[in-house]
Amino acid sequence: MKAAEYGRRRRALLRALGRDGLAILPAAGEVIRNRDVHYPFRQSSDFSYLTGFPEPDAVAVLAPGRKEGELILFCRPRDPEREQWDGARAGVEGAVADYGADQAYPLSDLETQMPGLIDGRARLYYPVGADRDLDARVLGWVNQVRANARKGASPPDTFITIESVLHEQRLRKSPAELKVMRRAAHISAEAHRHLMRVCRPGCRESELESEFLHRCATQGARWQAYQPIVGGGSNACVLHYVSNQAELRDGDLVLVDAGCELDGYASDITRTFPVNGRFSPAQRALYELVLEAQAAAIAKARPGNRWNEPHEAALRVLTKGLLGLGILSGKLNKLLKDEAYKPYYMHRTGHWLGMDVHDVGTYKREGQWRTLEPGMVLTVEPGLYMPATEAVPEPYRLIGIRIEDDVLITEDGNEVLSAAAPKDPDAIEALMAAR
Repeated sequence: MKAAEYGRRRRALLRALGRDGLAILPAAGEVIRNRDVHYPFRQSSDFSYLTGFPEPDAVAVLAPGRKEGELILFCRPRDPEREQWDGARAGVEGAVADYGADQAYPLSDLETQMPGLIDGRARLYYPVGADRDLDARVLGWVNQVRANARKGASPPDTFITIESVLHEQRLRKSPAELKVMRRAAHISAEAHRHLMRVCRPGCRESELESEFLHRCATQGARWQAYQPIVGGGSNACVLHYVSNQAELRDGDLVLVDAGCELDGYASDITRTFPVNGRFSPAQRALYELVLEAQAAAIAKARPGNRWNEPHEAALRVLTKGLLGLGILSGKLNKLLKDEAYKPYYMHRTGHWLGMDVHDVGTYKREGQWRTLEPGMVLTVEPGLYMPATEAVPEPYRLIGIRIEDDVLITEDGNEVLSAAAPKDPDAIEALMAAR
C-alpha cells in the first residue's frame, strides 16, 4: 500500500476525532507459542490500517491540529545486536522517513511524553477495555494531567472507544484496498481450482490443505486469513472442522473453506466437490439447492438493501427446497417463522470481509439492520449440513455442503470477487474430469 493511502486514512480519522480529540492506538505484541518460540507476528489490523508500520510493541498517537505534527509514533529503537538475530528495525528514524510519522520517539519515552500530548484534549479515543495494562497506563497519564490542574493543565473528560469511529471508516473499502482484495480472491480461487484438479479418493484432507497453502504462497500470499477447513464426508457437517487428517473416500464430498491473506487483506472462499469427480444424485440435489440459495442471496446483495435481506432470501430457498425433498413438512411461511431449517442450516449467510476475515463494522444501527453501501465487502455462504436422523432420508444423511463467495457492493449492484472458483456442478465435474 502506498504512503498516500495511509495518509488519506489518517486524515479521514483526524477529521472524525475533531480538534479537541486525541487517539492512542497500540500495535500488536509478539505472542509466545511455546517456551522461547513465537507465533508468526501479525500486526494489529487497526494499527496497520493507519500506519503500515510492521513492527510489534509500537504506539501511534494521532493529535489533530498539533503544530509539531499530527502522527507521533513510539517504537523500538535501532539495536544492532538484536538486529543481528531478528532482522532490521525501522527505529525512530525509519518511522519518520519510511512510514510517514511526523515525529517518533523510542518506546522508553512513552511515559514522559504522553501526559503532555493528552493535556488540553477534551476527548480521548483508544481501545477502551481491550487491554487492562493499556487502560491502567492511560488512566495514569490522565491522572498526571489532573494533578497539574491548578497549574493550568486540562485533562480529558470523555473517553471513547476508537473502534466507534475507526471501524466505520474501515467498513467502506477504498480503490486501493479493493485492488488488493481482488488479487487475494483471485489467488484463492485459483487454489480452489487446483484442488479440484488434484483431488483423488485415498488422499488425505491434509494433502489438499498443503496443496492450497503451496499454491497461494507461490502467488505471493504466504499467510492464510484463517486456518483452512478441509472436511471430507461427515466432517463437512462440522462447521469449524480443522483437524484435516482424515482420508478422503470414494463417493464422498469434500468441503474446502480456505482463503489467503495478501498484504493484510483476507479472502474467504468455500467450495464443495465430489472426491471422485462425480456428484451422486442425492449430493447433486442438495448441492443445487445450496447453489440456488446462494444465487438468491447474492441477488439481494446490492446498495439500498438491508444487511439481512441476503440471509432471508437464502433461508426461503433452502426451506422451500427441504420441503420439496421431503425433509421438512408443513407451510413454508410457518416453517420459516418457526426456524424449522435450523437442524440443517444453523449459521448466518455472511459476514463483513476486509483486513480481518470476520471484519469490523456493525450489522445493525439504532436497532435496524444496516443498509448496504458501495465499497462494503461481505461473504455470501449458505450451506446444508444433514444429520443422521430419521427425519432425513438415508441418501442425504451426513452430507455437508457450503458455497461461499466474496461479494463487493457496487454503485449499481455487486461484484463477485471470487467468481473464478467454479461452483456450477457441471463445471466442477468437467474440470475434475480433465485432470
